[in-house]
Amino acid sequence: MKIENTKAQMRKGVLEYCILTILQNGDAYTSEILSQLKDAKMLVVEGTVYPLLTRLKNAGLLSYRWEESTSGPPRKYYALTETGKLFLGELNTTWSDLVKAVNLVTKDNKLKSTKK
Repeated sequence: MKIENTKAQMRKGVLEYCILTILQNGDAYTSEILSQLKDAKMLVVEGTVYPLLTRLKNAGLLSYRWEESTSGPPRKYYALTETGKLFLGELNTTWSDLVKAVNLVTKDNKLKSTKK
């Protein structure tokens, strides 16, 4: 089994959460979202993000507006809807619980393996 495949699946699993979190700070267009994800070492490509943004919009979690750009074609800016803000609140709780659970499991098992 290749570690890169597992790492990619782990990143995919949290990508939706990361995008919603980025948008809680204000509207953003796709290039800005991609830049923040890449800065965080999420290693995503446009072909992954565009369908996800469309899915989140279709689910009522995001809205968008077109805005003229001085440096090219109009840009589509995404924003969290009220439903998206509530959904993100639930994800924040779920993420916190998941981190605690994973830390408990991994910490306990690391301690057990060092005692052997």
